[in-house]
Amino acid sequence: MDPITRAALSSWDWRPEVIIVLALAGTLYLTGWRRLRQRTFGTNKRQQDRRQRTSRSHWHLAARWRPIVYVIGLLFIGLALMSPIDILAQQLFFMHMIQHLLLIMIAPPLLLIANPMPFMLWGLPARLRHTVGRAIGRLLHRESGSRRWLRSATAPGVIWMFWVISIIGWHDPNAYNAALRHEFVHDLEHLFFFAAGMLYWWHVTGAGPRIHKQIGLIGRIAFVLAAIPPNMALGVVLAFVSKPVYSYYTAVPRLWNISVIDDQRIGGVIMWVPGSMMYIIAALLLAARLFGKEEVKPALPEANWATKENLAVPGMKQ
Repeated sequence: MDPITRAALSSWDWRPEVIIVLALAGTLYLTGWRRLRQRTFGTNKRQQDRRQRTSRSHWHLAARWRPIVYVIGLLFIGLALMSPIDILAQQLFFMHMIQHLLLIMIAPPLLLIANPMPFMLWGLPARLRHTVGRAIGRLLHRESGSRRWLRSATAPGVIWMFWVISIIGWHDPNAYNAALRHEFVHDLEHLFFFAAGMLYWWHVTGAGPRIHKQIGLIGRIAFVLAAIPPNMALGVVLAFVSKPVYSYYTAVPRLWNISVIDDQRIGGVIMWVPGSMMYIIAALLLAARLFGKEEVKPALPEANWATKENLAVPGMKQ
């Protein structure tokens, strides 16, 4: 292994603020999950096993897969912000695109399918849990103005527009160069991307708090696919443009003899193909759930379909 590669792969930026936030989020979630699981299944092992066998739903609130998926989502955030990916993003455009993919398209859905809100609340100390719960209850009460405002501000169309503005806006050359030259702007960019990803996937996963009418599976499939055109368009432009878009990369040492243009093209393809595939995979999973629901529908009684009109048998008198 050449010295540059060795140095790059061993470069981890252990940022205390990131570690504290991730550790706190993980601790609250796991503590809350354990408490809710005990309330759901009880502490007696025989009783727990019996209840687990009778629970046929893999999406049970206290299912074991939830904390696993949640922790994996947190690990992807840590990987994006503290691993060599973050270090190499300062030198290579395509590594920056991988970092963005982790923060927008991978970590948010993993965190949200674990439905973190109830577990985070149950992870708090009892007194604080009641205080926070009452505050959230007042904020999200059906008749409260704050709930109506939040519902309007986070409507699917508004979130789609916020997602597009975040993706396209932060890839403007001036904003992008500023993010790489100033750490504060870079962190702000990451916060925008992560917030856009969390809000977008919130509508797709149906995680709490549920303040909107639940979008049907067909609507969620359409909503997921609506993210592809702007993402793909930006990726295609970056993959085929013939000159450097971001001046920052023309002034830094090139690693592994990758030219600025080739680096830009690789980054564009990553945004175009893997980035779009994440939404296609999500749409396929939702479609599978849709068809699965069709299969378990009860059959219509024979009296409802075995009529002359419905059978339309040739030669049968009407």
